[in-house]
Amino acid sequence: MTRPLALLALVGFALAACGPSPSSVDGPRVYKISDRDAADIQYRTLDSINSLRTAAGLTTVQLNPQLNAAAATHSRDMSLQNRPWDFGSDGSSPMTRVARTGYPGTFLGEVIAETYESEIETLGAWMDDPRSRPVIMDPEARDLGFSWYQENNGKIWWTLVTGG
Repeated sequence: MTRPLALLALVGFALAACGPSPSSVDGPRVYKISDRDAADIQYRTLDSINSLRTAAGLTTVQLNPQLNAAAATHSRDMSLQNRPWDFGSDGSSPMTRVARTGYPGTFLGEVIAETYESEIETLGAWMDDPRSRPVIMDPEARDLGFSWYQENNGKIWWTLVTGG
């Protein structure tokens, strides 16, 4: 009698080991970005933003290399500081960072996020946020900077900058 119980217990342990681990069930769903995805992500975000702006009767925006640089710099800096906020580790404001890139237009706004979600999910969260939505839907916006920094653990620091 003890032998069948021991065998049953052994089979039970073996089957339990085949199930998903708690970390894969309870941990964050990670959106992993590869190097070859970079351009697609920027243009997919640009297309989504322009669809939203067009539906609202606003002009479209275009990607701007200087604003992209300001966004990329800030995304990496937020990761180094390990906090999502608008100020750089050197005390710089978004306006200062944009000026440093040589952007010839006017800085209009910046939105940021710390997440494991995709760019489209992040854009959706920004559009639901009463402080972020006006930056994306600013009627004066003509230029867009959009970038991110992904840590090895999968966490993504997103930054979007608008200018006119």
